[in-house]
Amino acid sequence: MDIPVAENVLGTLGAVCWSVQLLPQIIINYKRHNTEGLQGSMMLLWAAAGVPLGVYNIVEEFNIALRIQPQILTTLSLVTWAQCLYYGKGFSIAKCISAVVPLLLVLGGIEAGLIFALKEAKSRGLEWPFILMAVLSAALLAAGVLRHYWDIYVHRTVRGISFFFVGIDAAGDLFSLVSVVFGPALDVLGMVIYGTELVLWLGIFICGGIFNFAPWLRERSRKTESPQEVDSVMLHPMPSSTSVFRTVSGNVVERRGRRFAGGSENTD
Repeated sequence: MDIPVAENVLGTLGAVCWSVQLLPQIIINYKRHNTEGLQGSMMLLWAAAGVPLGVYNIVEEFNIALRIQPQILTTLSLVTWAQCLYYGKGFSIAKCISAVVPLLLVLGGIEAGLIFALKEAKSRGLEWPFILMAVLSAALLAAGVLRHYWDIYVHRTVRGISFFFVGIDAAGDLFSLVSVVFGPALDVLGMVIYGTELVLWLGIFICGGIFNFAPWLRERSRKTESPQEVDSVMLHPMPSSTSVFRTVSGNVVERRGRRFAGGSENTD
């Protein structure tokens, strides 16, 4: 079966975006040495979502890029979850590895078993297993993003998550969605999987504009304040999602945490 060039190109772009989507978040976590605001449960939900998504994409014979895409999602999600354990809960590196590696192996084993099971179901003409995999994929991906909606509702800011990461992830969803549209046959369930998460990420962007960018822009436009006061404006008592919107109070929280952990701090 010939797969259209457009499907391959768009699927590859989607896979590339999903390959690097969590890297900006991982780098930000490392640089600031905390995962405040980042939901560890979101990472676990995404890691789990990679299983039914991988099964669906492989058995439905999507292009190669979309078949490996879920495996990358699961792996990077577990790496980010390990950061949540290390920075957020104080786990040692050994404990993080002992938590992540067995879980990765279990998820991989479950996916392999389900692939064989769904291939058998496909040969018998059964449709409900595919519907189940698609629903599970969409539900787990959506649940992961929805954890941030609750955090936004509680704290009235988009905190702990990189907007660059959100943009890459949303682009990956968009490219993957269009790739499914250009496939040999229109796969409605595949469109639902990627379309659901895309809509939720767009909502995160809107919340970021309302709660993060708009207040920052208003403060920057105040002509009566000195430049030093403008740069030191407090938008929220917690560190926000990007270095552009980091606040003084957030830095104070981090400095206090480092004092507590190390006993002293070099203020130079």
